[in-house]
Formats: sequence, structure tokens, C-alpha cells
Amino acid sequence: MRRVLVLSALSLALLTACSTVPPSAATAPATESTQAVAASEDARLNAWFERKYEEELQFSPIQMTFLGRKDRYSELDDMSREAADRQLAWREAAVEEMRSSFDYDALSDAAKLSYDLYEYQLAAAQAAHPFADHGYPFEQMGGMQSQMPTFMINFHKVEEESDYTAYVARLRQVPRAFGQLMDQVKRSAELGIRPPRFAHEGVIDQGTKVVTGAPFTDGDDSALWADAQAKADALVKAGKIDEARATELKAEARAALVEAVKPAYDGVINWFKADMPNAAVNPTGVGTRHPNGAAYYAQRLKASTTTDLTADQVHQIGLDEVARIRGEMEALKDRVGFEGDLQAFFKFIATDPQFKYPNTDAGRQAYIDDATKAIATIKQQLPNYFGLLPKADLVVKRVEPFREVDGAAQHYYPSTPDGSRPGVYYAHLSDMNAMPKPELEVIAYHEGLPGHHMQIAIAQELEGVPEFRKQAGFTAYSEGWGLYSEWLAREMPGTYTDPYSEYGRLTSEMWRAIRLVVDTGIHAKGWTQDQAIAFMSENSSIPKQAVEAEIRRYITWPGQATAYKIGMIKIQELRAKAEAELGDGFDIRGFHDAILGGGALPLDLLERRIDQWIEEERA
Repeated sequence: MRRVLVLSALSLALLTACSTVPPSAATAPATESTQAVAASEDARLNAWFERKYEEELQFSPIQMTFLGRKDRYSELDDMSREAADRQLAWREAAVEEMRSSFDYDALSDAAKLSYDLYEYQLAAAQAAHPFADHGYPFEQMGGMQSQMPTFMINFHKVEEESDYTAYVARLRQVPRAFGQLMDQVKRSAELGIRPPRFAHEGVIDQGTKVVTGAPFTDGDDSALWADAQAKADALVKAGKIDEARATELKAEARAALVEAVKPAYDGVINWFKADMPNAAVNPTGVGTRHPNGAAYYAQRLKASTTTDLTADQVHQIGLDEVARIRGEMEALKDRVGFEGDLQAFFKFIATDPQFKYPNTDAGRQAYIDDATKAIATIKQQLPNYFGLLPKADLVVKRVEPFREVDGAAQHYYPSTPDGSRPGVYYAHLSDMNAMPKPELEVIAYHEGLPGHHMQIAIAQELEGVPEFRKQAGFTAYSEGWGLYSEWLAREMPGTYTDPYSEYGRLTSEMWRAIRLVVDTGIHAKGWTQDQAIAFMSENSSIPKQAVEAEIRRYITWPGQATAYKIGMIKIQELRAKAEAELGDGFDIRGFHDAILGGGALPLDLLERRIDQWIEEERA
């Protein structure tokens, strides 16, 4: 088991703010005494955080597997309402214990940040808890019907025979886990809370694909059965078991798929089919569809942006950004000599064959190759912009067929903390017409390097930072960094060399600006799906399939889409502030290490960290 070293206050400062300098001789005795007290209290607090992190991790065997650990490897999480209540009660007790056990004033700045973040996470959990019935456990983007096979295939590694028996045991637990989630779905439906019709259709389609093919039906092997056989065969190849034992293990997996997984999926699919007439065809957002929906959306907006911005304020920021970026697009259109208005330019980009990959397997492989090449260009430049670099590698993959959606957004799955499993940039390639060439670079930079892989891998690999901070997730920070990374890549040699790739970057930024408008429009102003699609189409050249998939994503994930631009704007503001205050002393590597070197943070705590870094740089 990997342990985080409890470092002295000086070591911690060097890790979190690389240009800390020693005190002057005149003030050394008092400062050294203060540092000694802080070091002692920091060490106690950090050791306590590690114990509490291990306690909290026991709530989620799935999370332990994501981290590359094999504790409770045969289990899936308890997904019941009672389990959520227990976890919140545990967190409340933990924070109360922290408050009564540690002297906040005696801590270093770095430890105070951890203390405040721990309190922040409790407040966020308490704010979300009253709205537990408002979420959608099964929906078309990230519902459990697709997440379960993705998890079993890609994250449950089988290296020993015991890992395989744990794999089978987990398959056997699917009915229990799905049943608990369906209890929530049914309880929500009784309250008038249900996802729109397109989400019902997505759950039915994806769920049906998972349980189609052998051993569920005639035809080719299903993805889960192919995986179960491949994992057993790999054990034979590695000399862990013989062929006879592999045959027995495969039989156990096949039985679990037929006897447990298939009935669990049938239950979900049948319920969503029966509920289809109740689902909205052209839905509005949660503010008008859900009981107490306005309060729910306000909570989701705060959770996503980690700010107190209102829906009206976010909406106006979006309108202002849309207008600014349209101006930049107009300028680029003129620069490439296109004759016609911006809508005509959008149509040109969206329809001209030069901007498309062939909708063939060769075209799909070309996309993966080009994305890999773009990431390789960034890799060469990273040491010029970052001191902290990830150990884990990054690979580009196509989304598995059972969860692939035409035009859906690409996404990133994290590496393991020890770097043994690479990070994965996943692309939906079922319809290459929805994957225009001008947007390839910018998305690779966002999802891969210097975007999510850089941020998440570094956070997981940090030393001297409590484990709970390494695994913390704040969408405004992580997605703000991803969008900032698209903008940052402009400064690196070899990127956006084609003006149409620069147009792709503007398209991506416009996309995130539009999100501020349409997410608040849908959920706070009563916009319908069709109204949101129209606004997005009028202001971008994003393919129709992608626009529809995006708007549907915003409808089922209220608030999440606002985090990107809000987070990017804050990071840009912090960089501008640091450049202005430090002048020639500004170090881009140091700034980026300060942003990434403390793990994910709410934006107000990130600002405090950068303010402290600026003061240390001044010293």
C-alpha cells in the first residue's frame, strides 16, 4: 500500500511553492520557533488526514480499483440511500473531530489550506444531500448501464487467479447495485423527477448493446464475454493457471453474465421502456421540470463553479464571451480570405470535405494517429512550461462500441497514482462527420496534454500533500485548467500552425462560452432543448450531431457545463495578476506548478494559494 510521507513544514513549502526562501538572520530565531510549532501541528494533521482518507475510501471499493488497489476487489459499492446517509454522517463526525483536535492558528499556510478544503468538502456534501433524488443514475452520457462494463473491462485488472474470481464476484453483485440505483429512479419518478425521453432511449440502446451477443443472445461475443475470456487466456499465457482451470473460470464468468448481469440489465431496460410515455420529448431544464428545481439548480451551479455567481450573472458572462469570440472568428475569416458572412463560414467549415476524415476504419485510425502526434508535439515542450511533470504516460483510444455515441464529447480516464496504468484520451469515432479536422488539436490538448492528463496525473503523484487532496475533484478547477490548456498551447511551438486549427481553438472556446448561456437558459430560464440547439447552431460551426449530443448532456448534467469557462477565466485572471505584480520576475513554470502543485481546489482557495505564491516569489 502506498503511503504519503509526512514531511516537515519546510519540505512541504518547497513542494507547494518552489521559491520559498529562508528567513533573514535578524528574524531567524522567532521564525524557526514558529516553523517548529507549525511542523509539529502539520505532521499531526497530515497523519490524521491519511487515517481518515483510508477510512473514507472503505466506502468505495470501485474507487480503490480506480486507484490501482485491490482492497475489497470482489465488491461493488453500496449504492443505497442508506449508504449515502452513513457516508455523510461519517464526514460530519470527521470534521468535528478535526476541529476539536487541531490548533488552526498553529498550522502552516499549506496545512491551513488542507484544513479549509476538508471543511469545504463537508459543506458541499451537506448542500447536495437534500437533492439526492434529483440526479439520474441512468442516462445517455455517463449512466451506470455503460459505466459498469467500462469499469469491468478497463479497470478491473486480472493478474492472478484470485483477481479473476473477484471479477466474477463483482459480476454477481450487479443485480444488487442496479437494484439500489433503480430504487432511487423509482422514488424520483414518484416525485415527478425523471430524465427526458432521449435519455430513456440512450439507456435502452446502450443497455441492450451490453447484453447482446454471446452468451446473452446469438451472434458475436458481447464485450463483457470477450473480456472475460481474454482475461482467463492471459492468465494461461502468463503461466498463472492451466487450460483446464481457465475453462472452469470462463464457465463461472459465463454463468454470472447469464444469471446475474442479464436479468439486472433487463430490469433497467424494461422499466425505462415502460416509463417512456412519461418522459418529455422537447424538455426544459430542472428549474421547471423538477419540484424545487430552482433551488436544485442553484446548488448545482455553486457546486460546478465553486463560486456564488447567480444564474443571471453566469448567463451574462456567457453572452459577453460569445460576442467577443465571434469578433475573433470574424477576424480569422477575413484573414483566410473567405468571402461571405460568419454563418456561411460556419457552413463552409462544417461541410467542405477537406475538413473531414473518411467515415471508415482508415479514417478513424488516422484520427487516432493525428491526435497522438499532436500530443507528442506538446510532450517535447512541457519542460519549458512546467517544473512538475507526470510520470504516467498518455494514450489515445476509441470509445468501446457498447457506449459509443455519434458526436458525443471526447473524455479522459485517469492514470493510476503510481503511473503503472496510463491515462486514456477516449474519442467517439462512430461518425467521423462529427469529428472535424480543425478541432482535433484543441481537443487533444484539452483532454490530454497539457490538459486533463497533466493536471490529474500530477495531482495523484504529488508528495507532501494529503491523499484526499490528490483525489479531490472540482469541475471549475479541472475543466477550467483543460480550457486554459487549449489557450496555453498557442504559446508552444508547433501548435495551431494551420489557421483552421486556430479556428478550431476558437470554436472550442466559443463552445464553452455558449455553454454558460444555454445551461442557464435551459435550467433557470425555461429554454427548451430546441431553443438551446438553435442558439448553439447560430453561434458555432459544431456539427449538428455534436450540438444535439451536447445540449442533451447539459440537460441531464445541470450546471456542469458552466464550470469550464468560469474556471478558465479565473486561471487567466490569476496569471495576469501574477504577471503584473511580479513583472520580469514572473516564471511561467513556477506559476503552473503553483496551480497544479496543490491538487484540485475550489476557485477561492486556488486564488489564495496563488496570492501566497506571489508573495513568496516577491521575497
